[in-house]
Amino acid sequence: MVQTVSKWSQDAIAQCVASVVTSRRSVRAFKPRPVRQETVEQILQEAAAAPSGANIQPWRVYVVTGTVKDELANILVAAHRAGAAPPPAHFPEPLPDLFRTRLIDFGARYYASLGIDRNDTAARSRQTEKNFSFFGAPVGLIISIDRRLKPHSWIDIGLFAQNLMIAAKARGIDTCPQVAFAPYHAQIASYLNMPAEEVTAFGMSLGFGDPEAEVNQTRMPRERVQDFARLLGFPDTASR
Repeated sequence: MVQTVSKWSQDAIAQCVASVVTSRRSVRAFKPRPVRQETVEQILQEAAAAPSGANIQPWRVYVVTGTVKDELANILVAAHRAGAAPPPAHFPEPLPDLFRTRLIDFGARYYASLGIDRNDTAARSRQTEKNFSFFGAPVGLIISIDRRLKPHSWIDIGLFAQNLMIAAKARGIDTCPQVAFAPYHAQIASYLNMPAEEVTAFGMSLGFGDPEAEVNQTRMPRERVQDFARLLGFPDTASR
């Protein structure tokens, strides 16, 4: 006979999940403290519980640490300095006004936390370069997908990544998803010997964040539910 979860237990679970989800931050300064392989494997296995269209599970993950991570970082830093990748194309041009406003706000908060003037392009470039050393995290992840798949499957790897970050945070481990790796697919694929059909979607830093680092204390605002969602058909919203 299946036991029912008591109301108190269900509330406790909900509060725990809410605490983990809302406390997750994109951490950009890590301590050198290592993460055990067994822990990384557990996190990935839990991440793999993510849903995917027709259960095709399109995510592929390359986990790098130690000298492998350092060698990959050196290759990417050199490529960045040489301008060996095409300009990032994360967003369309022109970016719609609402999203551009948020992007500008992010940049202002982010660079202020680092003491970098937004007009100091050299300092900004040096900060961008830290992406490729995984911000000092002991573990780096490269998430790839089969390039032949359609946009809906890219949603699936986003769901996988969110599971991964939440599973890590539940263990007190921090993460930072990083699209900065995507333009450097050629260098990444060559070093990791990726199959030709794979393409780098993004990278991720994983480890124990440095709570003293100013950049990790910056909080990015989120919109209210009322600003991004329409609730239709509920009795208390019928008159809205």
